[in-house]
Amino acid sequence: MNNYFKQGSLAVAVLATLNSGALAETPAPDASALLTDTVIGALRQIVMDDVIQISVKAQNARHASLDAAKIDELDKMWRAETEATGKQPLIARTLSNPASIFLLRKQAQALGLYSEIFLMDDKGLNVGQSSVTSDYWQGDEDKWQKTFLKGGEAVFVDAPEWHEDSHTWRVQVNVSVADAATGKPIGAVTFEMNLTELERRTRA
Repeated sequence: MNNYFKQGSLAVAVLATLNSGALAETPAPDASALLTDTVIGALRQIVMDDVIQISVKAQNARHASLDAAKIDELDKMWRAETEATGKQPLIARTLSNPASIFLLRKQAQALGLYSEIFLMDDKGLNVGQSSVTSDYWQGDEDKWQKTFLKGGEAVFVDAPEWHEDSHTWRVQVNVSVADAATGKPIGAVTFEMNLTELERRTRA
């Protein structure tokens, strides 16, 4: 399991605990112990669903000819829409598609275990998501580069972070989305997990 985790994540978690002072009543849960193969396997199973597989493949086909300039244009459009008070066509189209609806249902069914889920294509662009992300392109971030580019079975776990509003520890678990038939990577997915809740369920 250790190879899943960001180098230095334990040190980051310890520092975050110290810096959060009274807000963090307990130290950060041990992500490496909690994120077992069973937990990771459950995440993989979600992205094997036909809705996810079809959605990612369809967007990969639509975006096959996109160059860096067009990707940047889409990302800027998304960022502008997150600040807009009027129409948000790109955001609205993405949040209402089958992949987003599926992920939102999965998040709701998990009863607090997931705080956010978002799905990326083979260029790092959002395919679907359970809530609005700050950007549309994730291709310059570890969540995509350390999963999709590393093969169909890649997993990358970022450092846990303290979420002040909910007083919970959260961690982003990033997994390659593999073609169900070939095992080759077709995209990636990020699950922001509530580590505090996962620890509670593990102890129950």
